[in-house]
Amino acid sequence: MPQLNPNPWFMILVISWLTLLLILFPKITSFTLFSNPEQKLLSMKTKSWTWPWS
Repeated sequence: MPQLNPNPWFMILVISWLTLLLILFPKITSFTLFSNPEQKLLSMKTKSWTWPWS
């Protein structure tokens, strides 16, 4: 049964992971977010809610 032979499939697995880690991962992580949530939290000013019974 050839599907139990790990020789060709293991190399395909290793090459695909190396491609992902060495080429694609740095390209994906180089993108910056368009809306930085930390800046949004700092710039938000909250108003206290005025309750009608207080």
